[in-house]
Amino acid sequence: MQSATPPEVLLEILSHLMAELHPEAASRLDITLDSRLDRDLGLDSLARMELLARLERAFAVRLPEKALTTAETPRDLLRHLASAPTAATEPRRRPADFGSAGPATEVHTAATLVEVLELHAGSHPAAGHILLLQGEEEQLITYGELRERARQVAALLQSLALEPGDTVAIMLPTGIDYFFCFFGVLYAGCVPVPLYPPARPSQIEEHLRRHRKILANAGARILITVPEVKTVALLLKSQVPLLEQVLTIDELYRHERTPFALPIAASATAFLQYTSGSTGDPKGVILSHANLLANIRAMGRVCGVTSADVFVSWLPLYHDMGLIGAWLGSLYHGCRLVVMPPLSFIARPERWLMAIDRYRGTLSASPNFGYELCCTRLDGTQLERLDLSSWRLAFNGAEPVIPATLRRFEERFARCGYRATATTPVYGLAESSVGLAFPPPSRGAVIDRIDRDIFLASRAAVTAGDPQVKVFEFVSSGRPLPGHQIRIVDDGERELPDRREGRLQFKGPSATSGYYRNPDKSRELFHDGWLDSGDLAYIAAGEVYITSRVKDIIIRGGRNVYPHELEDAVSAIPGIRKTCTAVFGSRDPRTGTERLIVLAESRKRQDRELDNLRRQVNAVTVDLLGLAPDEVVIVPPGAVLKTSSGKIRRAANRELYESGRIGRKKSAVWVQLLRMSLASLGPLTSRMRRRVGATLYAGWCWLVLGLTGAPLWGLIVAAPGRDLPWRLARRGVRLLAMLTGIRITVAGSENFPTAGNFVAACNHMSYLDSLVLAAILPRPCSFVAKAELGRNPALRLALERLGTIFVDRFDVEKGLEAVEQIAADTERGANPLFFAEGTLQRMPGLLPFQMGAFVLAGRRHLPVVPITIRGTRNILRGGSWFPRRGRVDITISETCRPTGDDWQAAIDLRGRVRTEILRHLGEPDLAGEYTSLTQMDIGRPPPVT
Repeated sequence: MQSATPPEVLLEILSHLMAELHPEAASRLDITLDSRLDRDLGLDSLARMELLARLERAFAVRLPEKALTTAETPRDLLRHLASAPTAATEPRRRPADFGSAGPATEVHTAATLVEVLELHAGSHPAAGHILLLQGEEEQLITYGELRERARQVAALLQSLALEPGDTVAIMLPTGIDYFFCFFGVLYAGCVPVPLYPPARPSQIEEHLRRHRKILANAGARILITVPEVKTVALLLKSQVPLLEQVLTIDELYRHERTPFALPIAASATAFLQYTSGSTGDPKGVILSHANLLANIRAMGRVCGVTSADVFVSWLPLYHDMGLIGAWLGSLYHGCRLVVMPPLSFIARPERWLMAIDRYRGTLSASPNFGYELCCTRLDGTQLERLDLSSWRLAFNGAEPVIPATLRRFEERFARCGYRATATTPVYGLAESSVGLAFPPPSRGAVIDRIDRDIFLASRAAVTAGDPQVKVFEFVSSGRPLPGHQIRIVDDGERELPDRREGRLQFKGPSATSGYYRNPDKSRELFHDGWLDSGDLAYIAAGEVYITSRVKDIIIRGGRNVYPHELEDAVSAIPGIRKTCTAVFGSRDPRTGTERLIVLAESRKRQDRELDNLRRQVNAVTVDLLGLAPDEVVIVPPGAVLKTSSGKIRRAANRELYESGRIGRKKSAVWVQLLRMSLASLGPLTSRMRRRVGATLYAGWCWLVLGLTGAPLWGLIVAAPGRDLPWRLARRGVRLLAMLTGIRITVAGSENFPTAGNFVAACNHMSYLDSLVLAAILPRPCSFVAKAELGRNPALRLALERLGTIFVDRFDVEKGLEAVEQIAADTERGANPLFFAEGTLQRMPGLLPFQMGAFVLAGRRHLPVVPITIRGTRNILRGGSWFPRRGRVDITISETCRPTGDDWQAAIDLRGRVRTEILRHLGEPDLAGEYTSLTQMDIGRPPPVT
């Protein structure tokens, strides 16, 4: 067997080390010669030292000391190894064989989608990529064929004098030509604009009329579409000024020239995803190659996707869930995609499940209605032939996830081998590429049952303990993807504590830079660096629960229905009053799905006339949307509620419809006003009281701190000895907590050592953690803090009196010196307290622990005291200075003693302490996501290496 090369040896050693440090993430981690040791791999000073020691043993060399501080990547370490002198050590042993690399390992350095395809097509051109199911026929597309046919399309587009960055609209059904066209546009250096195709030939003219605003906003110069559109091409070009040519699939492959290669930057726009149908103000989400690859990588890391997976999809390719989640995700990870047209699934839902059975699908996705359709449309005979045991992750997203549907699907298909652990509700939106929050894989759905009355009255999601109370059920969408953040804010843009409903905002590498050629909507999207999702949600134990949409969009049969489009069309029907139509969605209490309701005013009152109007409304709706309304209600003039400016009040009309009061004779105006005023008085007063109360409380906290802080500082600085400053600090903080109403409870005080030296390790949630610990610790401890705190002379003076140890977190050499300084201080009686995560963050969850505390404890044979803090994050979050009411719970666990003084013993000690803290914390374990946490907007940087 051929000997391993030095790069292979280095990467194997580094992989073993990472598996020891972060076993939760090792299987999902791509380690390359260009990985950043700090940013990508999270190696602190001690871990670097361990790595260098292992390299010296393996290569029988002596590495220079500068390798510790100057090497930023494994490639840098290779250069040091090449020039290092030989050491008199035992001969190097050949490492274990890595084995052959799968397709997914070859694309981690790709910066664009084109590079991803080039890498796959270059290394395995004959490998199958897409299996297209057209009825009973199968068409296989290899990586090589996709590249070659895409290059043919690119050559044609370049011959049409398109400029780099020009937009090309694709209005094609699911088929092989769609895949070739999409990448052909990219190879030509242009930007694809996916649009959904007309469902029937009779709808073409109306379909294009409604899409002309998107084509105009995108500035599309070319439209690639079905041959039938050619009949109205001249009309379309006259209405879209920049549109120069309409091409059909038959014209795409007639050009034999080789396209000229164009440089594509990671920041370049990969495609435009339009989210607002044919509205008067189209919103084209700008998604760059970097956005898409960041999202695909993050989703793949969470879900553990490999080239062995098989993704089965019926999702439309013009929608982000089908385009990015199914196709581009499969392309990146090198797994086979089995795809069928959406209409094939709608016509026969069993085809989806039969494809999962036949091709042993492991991954698949659908909006909630798809799972509901399978529950209602498949009979017992069809179930007997199904085997769904290969289905590993069944994603449910793109529309509200209904708990009843999840239960029905799990119960109905359990006999087919479907496991409830495969149910994977997710949350995403086009503005975040596609995915934003995912649960841990193979966990199954988590449903939160909350008290309905409390939630409606205060927006507080209180768990329903009494089985007799009325409840809302919300499904967890999991946690934000690695490197992404979510926050819930109130109307004043202040972040809310856990279990309080508010607007969901997000940020991360997948987030769009804005809407294409729509600066007004882009300004509305961004809020001080955060993007507004338009959805309402709450967070509990780090998990995101979507409660409703702020938008008026109706999701019907997996499609977005924009009310004003249908309202305009219905208002044009003779006999329907102009601008007096309301379209809204109403939840079906039996199935939990959303029903499409059309409420329209008319002066006609004869039964025959009303029946005729309902038939016309049905016909218009089918022509416009391709589906019929669930109910058409014709009401007398004045029944449709509007604002004073004449806008339709859809939410109010929905409430009127659901209450059964549609069409009732109205009370006098003054009675209506009085009733409305009285009804709104309670909620308005309650909301104002909460807002004013929160502001007054925050002001009171800062006032108390200002009045007590200065005197306390003076007493601490002037107090002699070591114990007296600590006693003063303890009493001062307790007074501060009492005056601000913060209740602090402590469990396990008996576990705190009463004598001898020790090391304390604590999680880190808030800036308040040090103050809280100072108030409850029975013995003085030396906090390990970042050096920046010591640059304030007044603050440093007080902290030094309390025994604080300052650490420079940017200098590797000084970081190691700090460890030695702390070790020396322990010999003089100091008891160091480490915030073991090394930093704090806004979102709930326990980060990986740094090694300093545990290496020190092993070397000095000191016990470690695990301390768990809960509640401080809700009082004062990282990055915020707006305190809120709350309580703090602290648990002091039994000490953990080191089993040795070597590296492995330190890792073992760290694992035991972290497990104990995680057990009491009640928050997610984020160790598996550590590679992206360094890119998050955290509360403050690490205080110690």
